[in-house]
Amino acid sequence: MTTLHLVVPAGIDNPARPSGGNHFDRRIATALAGLGWRIVEHPLPGNWPSPAPCDAGALPRLLAGLPDGAVVLLDSLVALASAVPAATAGRLRLVVLVHMLLASADDAGPRLARERAALRQAAAVVTTSAWTRELIVSRHGIAHGDILVLEPGTDRGPVAPGTPGGGVLLCAAAVTANKGHDVLIDALAAVAGLDWSCTFAGATDMEAGLMEKLRRQASDAGIAGRLHWLGPLTRAELGRSYAASDALVLASRQESYGMVVAEAQAHGLPVIASNTGGVPEALGHSSLGTVPGLLVPPGDASALAAALRRWLGDAALRHSLRAAALDRRDILPDWDDAAVALAGLLSFLAAARTETVRH
Repeated sequence: MTTLHLVVPAGIDNPARPSGGNHFDRRIATALAGLGWRIVEHPLPGNWPSPAPCDAGALPRLLAGLPDGAVVLLDSLVALASAVPAATAGRLRLVVLVHMLLASADDAGPRLARERAALRQAAAVVTTSAWTRELIVSRHGIAHGDILVLEPGTDRGPVAPGTPGGGVLLCAAAVTANKGHDVLIDALAAVAGLDWSCTFAGATDMEAGLMEKLRRQASDAGIAGRLHWLGPLTRAELGRSYAASDALVLASRQESYGMVVAEAQAHGLPVIASNTGGVPEALGHSSLGTVPGLLVPPGDASALAAALRRWLGDAALRHSLRAAALDRRDILPDWDDAAVALAGLLSFLAAARTETVRH
């Protein structure tokens, strides 16, 4: 049995902080275990990717204690925020799982340097979208062949039957500035004359003061009574929310992939979302080549309002997008597919380790 050391931020299973990255880590580890891998999990304490000084050295300390040639899968929240000595990285088989890059496009400081070093020291890089792979190549000079694009799996759930008017909307995203809740509220206010309600699922305390600002925005627009903030949901609760909705609405300013987009389609739920980052990949196409949703420019409330107006006012459009989402549901990868692809890479690295030790 081959051993994989999985390094993740502590709190990966915290129900108050659900995230696509945490869900990916947990599901891929479970699926790898089902393929016969021995998973040794190392949860690192700290507020990643911005740890306190006492936690900043947790990763190099952990790696220093692992045996030569160990295969290690590192969550990017930890890996890209840590400085690992080259000698330590060189004696291990490090694989960085990039859910998102941490440095901004114009960053030229220590954060960019740590990110670049972590990626260049790795034996391989795994990311969830081709868009992120291209960003890594252009920003850090990593070769395409050293980056595996691993599309997240999905869990098929009850099919959303939809309502006649299509007005039951769902936004599944933690309340952060990047997720664009302010843009969505402006767009909803612009279609206030139509029949809709919007439920929000996701943690509301991630960024100080933002939730209060959004509530004031909705109140000032006169739509506060039509917005329902549920807070973080369990996976089962989120699945029921998908099944009870007419469309997922995601106004993110940027997404490396957008797992909720694929998850919604696993319930046959069409998507209205920002055309940013890896979202078009997550949305994908039906087997007939049709797109199971509507994409609009990020940060553009007017464009999002126009898409919502089309959705709410055109029954034929709703029917065609639901049909495309149902078709897409049947061809989405599952977690076993993702695990098999990742296991191929990890097995190659484990074999390389064996050959190094043998010679």
